[in-house]
Amino acid sequence: MNSFEINKIIAAIILTVVIVLGINKLADVAYNVKTSNDGAYKITKAKETKEISKDDNEKVKESSSIATFLTLGSIDHGKIVFKKCAACHSIAKGGGQKIGPNLFGVLGRQAGSVSDYKYSKAMVAYGKTWSFEEMNGFLIKPKDWIKGTKMSFAGLKNEKDRASVILYMNENADSPLPLQ
Repeated sequence: MNSFEINKIIAAIILTVVIVLGINKLADVAYNVKTSNDGAYKITKAKETKEISKDDNEKVKESSSIATFLTLGSIDHGKIVFKKCAACHSIAKGGGQKIGPNLFGVLGRQAGSVSDYKYSKAMVAYGKTWSFEEMNGFLIKPKDWIKGTKMSFAGLKNEKDRASVILYMNENADSPLPLQ
């Protein structure tokens, strides 16, 4: 290798370093970011909150009407959110059972009552009728609402999502429950 080729390689390396450093400096000028001299975030004092006891929480739940809760949702939004449920449940009239039972007409029906589906012992023993309130509680976290259920769904924490799914399930029935 002659010295001229070595000079070209060294020049290429130096030129690359200069270009990279130049682009870095140009980027600093183009995107001028101003930093604070304080070096910390300012924290404002939070408002005082009252801790709500379980009894207070139940009183609030009783006082708030399910009809008010259901106004948070919409059937169209429920159809979208129900896609999470559709992995295990069908909602079509006459639809077959999947991993979970068919949910057509579930509101107003007794829990664990579809004859051609094998429910968990806990669901069969639960035996309550699926009302708006029951379904809302169940959809928050099924495993906590009915201990021992085989439904492994984590739940819907968002109130709008739950209200929408309940409205959508109510709409998919021969005789939907009145919204009160």
